[in-house]
Amino acid sequence: MIDLHTHTDESDGTYTPAQLIEEALSSKLEALGITDHDTLAGYDAALPLAQAAGLELVCGIELSTKLRGRSVHLLGYFLHQPPSQAFRDWLRESQLSRRDRNVRLAAKLRSMGIEISLEEVEARGKSLAGRPHFAQLMVEKGYVKDTRQAFDDYLDESAKAYVDRSEPTFREGVQRIREGGGLPSLPHPIRVPRNGEAFEDVMPEMLDAGLQAIEAYHSDHSPDDERFFEIQAKRYNLAITGGSDFHGDLKPHIKLGTGAGNLCVPHTVLDRLRNGA
Repeated sequence: MIDLHTHTDESDGTYTPAQLIEEALSSKLEALGITDHDTLAGYDAALPLAQAAGLELVCGIELSTKLRGRSVHLLGYFLHQPPSQAFRDWLRESQLSRRDRNVRLAAKLRSMGIEISLEEVEARGKSLAGRPHFAQLMVEKGYVKDTRQAFDDYLDESAKAYVDRSEPTFREGVQRIREGGGLPSLPHPIRVPRNGEAFEDVMPEMLDAGLQAIEAYHSDHSPDDERFFEIQAKRYNLAITGGSDFHGDLKPHIKLGTGAGNLCVPHTVLDRLRNGA
């Protein structure tokens, strides 16, 4: 069993890289992929620990991109070589854009009577503070009952405190991953179609951008969903990826390796990815 979609506290997870490696070993994972949002800091910190423990560690990234005017995430896997220096430099530029958004979001929340400072958020979010860290603080300070309410009422794209940020287009994200030596994959594809769209309506645009894989196995997916996305992968000649989308205590119902109890990604998925890449 493997897990190719996980997050550390270097983005919006709650486990340190060391704790994530320990959990992977306890869960008897054969391979672990770290796919923090817009940063490689968690992977970099975890690599020597994984090597010392004999755990196969896959370098990954999850980018925030824009497709048809809305946010769509994109996974990148570096299966045969580390990400290029040019890719790392581009990530640093993206992080500056995220910080600018955080400055404006903190100001907007304060204008609505929610006293959360940028310094508090950055202390919580380390190298990549973001909306989940705002949500955690809102819960702790009693402004909302849970993080879901924080997003529904304030932080989601349609919520009253939402502040947009400059994000690369989906096409640019795919291009940057591929130029950096990686393989781009669409995560949790069940979340992509919106406003009455069918998945098949959106797919041609993503394929034209150079998408190479799709995450058929995910904690959000039912057995029927898995079969559907397996069929789509075959139809469009895409590789398949899979993972729990583990965030630690932020999503306590999602367990490493097994997701919501519905996940078991075999090592053959990673073998085929490497062969295809």
